[in-house]
Amino acid sequence: MDAGNSKEEYREIAGVNLDEAAEKELQALKLWLFSENIRIQSEQKKLLEMKNRFLKERVQFQEEMKILNQKVTAARQRLRQDELFFEKKMEILKDGFSSLEADRKAFEREKGEFWSRERELSDERGVFFAGVGNQLALKKRYKDLLKIYHPDNLAGDKEMMQQISREYERLKKSM
Repeated sequence: MDAGNSKEEYREIAGVNLDEAAEKELQALKLWLFSENIRIQSEQKKLLEMKNRFLKERVQFQEEMKILNQKVTAARQRLRQDELFFEKKMEILKDGFSSLEADRKAFEREKGEFWSRERELSDERGVFFAGVGNQLALKKRYKDLLKIYHPDNLAGDKEMMQQISREYERLKKSM
């Protein structure tokens, strides 16, 4: 064997082997890159799906928040209206109680005036029929008082006439 040939042959054999080894490594590297590319694409697909899902959830969440905000706004508005309505009712009640109090005071004043007049009239009634001790004197005094206080007379008084008549009837029954 020639030293030159053997080196060349060796190179051929080694080159082939090296080329084959490099080819195998290249194939293995290509296979790894292919599988890695598929894995990355799969991960990208998963990430994209997650992103889309999160976007949908975000949109749904925003819609739910919008609905809840509308409900809260409506509830607050109803509350404000209820408060205003309550305040109006309270004002009406206060006005009603004030009116009732004024009416009560007026009634008490009128009642006091009535009893004052009633006492005066009671005193007057006693004066009209004072000293009357029997039916005949009672009747005579009644007729005299009718002549004086009859409404057709100049000094006549209808109310006084009615009081005299009531007192006459009361005394007539008691005698």
